[in-house]
Amino acid sequence: MKLLHNARIYTQNPAQPFASAIAIDRERIAAVGSADELFNRFTRAQPENMDGRFIFPGLTDAHIHLQHYALSLQKTDCETDTKEECLRRLAERAKHAKPGEWVLGHGWNQNTWFPSPAGRGERGEGESGVRGFPHASDLDAIAPHNPVYLTAKSLHAGWVNTAALRLANITSQTADPPNGQIQRDAHGAPTGILLEAAMSLVSSVLPDPTPEQIASAIEQAQPILWKMGLTGVHDFDRRDSFMALQLLHAHGRLKLRVLKNLPVELLDQAHELGLRGGFGDDLLRIGNIKVFMDGALGPHTAAMFQPYLGEENNRGILNLDGEELFEHGRKAAALGLGITVHAIGDRANHEVLNACEQLRRYERENRLPHLRHRIEHVQVLHPNDLARLGALDIIASMQPIHAISDMKMADDYWGSERARYAYAWRTQLDNGARLAFGSDAPVDSPNPFWGLHAAVTRRRADGSPSAEGWYPEQKLTLAQAWEAYTLGPAYAAYMDNRLGRLATGFLADLIVLEKDPFNCNPDELLSMQSWATMVNGEWVYRSR
Repeated sequence: MKLLHNARIYTQNPAQPFASAIAIDRERIAAVGSADELFNRFTRAQPENMDGRFIFPGLTDAHIHLQHYALSLQKTDCETDTKEECLRRLAERAKHAKPGEWVLGHGWNQNTWFPSPAGRGERGEGESGVRGFPHASDLDAIAPHNPVYLTAKSLHAGWVNTAALRLANITSQTADPPNGQIQRDAHGAPTGILLEAAMSLVSSVLPDPTPEQIASAIEQAQPILWKMGLTGVHDFDRRDSFMALQLLHAHGRLKLRVLKNLPVELLDQAHELGLRGGFGDDLLRIGNIKVFMDGALGPHTAAMFQPYLGEENNRGILNLDGEELFEHGRKAAALGLGITVHAIGDRANHEVLNACEQLRRYERENRLPHLRHRIEHVQVLHPNDLARLGALDIIASMQPIHAISDMKMADDYWGSERARYAYAWRTQLDNGARLAFGSDAPVDSPNPFWGLHAAVTRRRADGSPSAEGWYPEQKLTLAQAWEAYTLGPAYAAYMDNRLGRLATGFLADLIVLEKDPFNCNPDELLSMQSWATMVNGEWVYRSR
């Protein structure tokens, strides 16, 4: 048994908000209180002096692509201020690649490189393809002997060179797949940009990493996440990620609490197996069924009621309507599985809410459990839908860091009338919705302190757009944002009776900080990191 003392402990337990000592017995908290009290009760406990540091419940990223994030650490970082810098990095990588070896990268954002509301609907001249996007020829010039595949920051678009197009058999005659688009120039030739489902035309010909390779990448990523203060994640990658996580767990190398959401394509198999929600243990367990309703703001594929500014024919891509989503939800509910739905545009969110309204009625009529359904992102809502998540008890699983990444895009392509209802955390909280915060990494950094800073300031590290922040009426207090990284994810995972607080009987997931985030300048959150991290009662990280 460990007894951490001489600490300032924020418990998030309303019955005992603060303490100075905490006793840990294996994976559980045995008691929280004063040092004198606990030393008298637990005479054989091993004391650990925290030297006045601050102890908090561990933070959870409620939306991460763990496999993609871990593997992205091995790819070329394409999140640059200019296209030229991205190409320079790729040229360096290609120089050391074997002929024919794939060059992979992630993070490019054409809206940063070409900040114009011209949009994807306007044609450029010659090889420029579609204005506002890069072209395959850019990559051909720096990697003539290697296929190149680069995922956009949003993960909803891909950029490839001619060699990759050739390997994927993508030509001017190739039809767009359902819910996807092959971007083409004025002559109908592919430009090298693949939107949404069209990305799979190339990703399907990539050499697949084995579950063992994915497991190794995740294991190497764990210390990075621990240092950031993360003790748990809700994972949204697919079968291979789940296999890798099971491998790590079986060998005792999974040291991160994971809620695993399953893709809707596996719903029939789950039915056949009789797999129920919550299956697993407290370290690795099944969550909800994940469904994609639309695309994303970056590639202008989020489904909107009205067109994107400057693109009068583009309202994004809606993958399915509310009735179709309800059918998936009804089938999942029979297994005790809720739905977790990616919805970014106002029309996509509207359709999800319609389906959830039907699902709530279906649950009542069939005496089924009141499931913890979630909408992932909730990036922009129609004014008529602002209060519906709270009314239907739907979790708003949002990513504060997206707001500061996307604010210029939102203003440029949605306009202020719509953007004022975008990334609206305060509106959701005020209307009774539960918040669960994450990052969508590798779309953005999984650093929760950066997310906390975004939530309380609505501004970037450089201070833009202003001292007040972007639509400052949506700012949260630090206490509200902190709960969205602790209590919110615990509730979404059906673990709120044992996770998210430091209280007797709760799981011992905690972080130790050298500075009190509740008594510092908000900008200091940007450099904050964990001094020590405990998962399941085990110290997994300590600062040297």
